[in-house]
Amino acid sequence: MKNSKNNKKGVNQYNPYTEVRSIGKYISMSAHKARRVINQIRGRSYAETLMILELMPFRACYPILKLIYSAAANGNHNMGFNEASLIISQAQVTEGNTTKKLKPRARGRGYPIKRPTCHITIVLKDLQTKE
Repeated sequence: MKNSKNNKKGVNQYNPYTEVRSIGKYISMSAHKARRVINQIRGRSYAETLMILELMPFRACYPILKLIYSAAANGNHNMGFNEASLIISQAQVTEGNTTKKLKPRARGRGYPIKRPTCHITIVLKDLQTKE
């Protein structure tokens, strides 16, 4: 059987019946710094992830923590998932737009400032639900 465009081998597909997702767009930090935190929480349980993120000293932890809270609230409210049985099935960071500004310098010159942004996607999976 040939691999179609929508069914690529090795790509995790999103299942709307057992998974909930939360997407944060245009978060003002580089994707490299956000990936440093995301790689630590991928595949862990919801409760363990909250403990890890609250103790990590990185600036990227706060927006990721908000996204995980949001995804868990979506699962609890919309699907009736129990927060104790959720795990982080997918977590990815992609680069967003780069905002360009000019910093005024001496003699009327301007030095460019690049403010990178990123998009973060968190998918939580419920282990108690049968597929």
